[in-house]
Formats: sequence, structure tokens, C-alpha cells
Amino acid sequence: QVQLVESGGGLVQAGGSLRLSCAASGRTFSVHAMGWFRQAPEKEREFVAAIDLGGFAINYADSMKGRFTISRDNTKNTLYLQMNSLKPEDTAVYYCAARVHSGSYFYDREYDYWGQGTQVTVSS
Repeated sequence: QVQLVESGGGLVQAGGSLRLSCAASGRTFSVHAMGWFRQAPEKEREFVAAIDLGGFAINYADSMKGRFTISRDNTKNTLYLQMNSLKPEDTAVYYCAARVHSGSYFYDREYDYWGQGTQVTVSS
């Protein structure tokens, strides 16, 4: 089992920044890749960004490219999402996810473990 705990969400004005963190514990050595997803009210959960164990394969949803940066510190078993130039449409609950096998980065069904989520609210 892998446990994931997100933090860093909050209320920010449009144009501002936030950094989300996701602390992993448990069988972290089994994790192949990690990612961030988000879910806005009355919308389906959508892919934000993902990164593999070595940090070499990084993927972003098109709407986040250039504004969001995903990174991981394997020594701390922590995943990060730096979010800049935030927009009201970025308002959502952001979830951290981990995968223990190879597969697509983009689909939530490919991930095995999930955090509880952290709320990000961007005011206009």
C-alpha cells in the first residue's frame, strides 16, 4: 500500500501562484510514476501533469503547459505542483495519484493510489 497526503491548497487571486505538495509513505519503492489530477464542481476529473520515477518523462495537459510545473524529490518521497498565473477556471480539488505499473500517464484509471485532495480556489 502507498499512502498519499496532499497539502498547499488555498484561496488565491487570479494571476497568483500556489505550490501543492504530496507526501507519499508506505511501499513507495513500488511507485513507477506519479501525477496530479483535478476535479471542478460538476465536471469529470481531468489530468493535470505526471512524472516518472526518474523525472525524465513529464507530461502536462495542454491548458497547463507553461503555467504549471511538476517535480518530485525522491529523497523526501514528495511530489510537487508549482502553479503560476492561476486562473479562475483552475479552481478545483487537486488530487495526487501514484501508479505501480507502466501505462498511460493521462488516464485516472491507470493509477493505483490516490490522496484525499486539496482545494484550490482562484478568485477573479
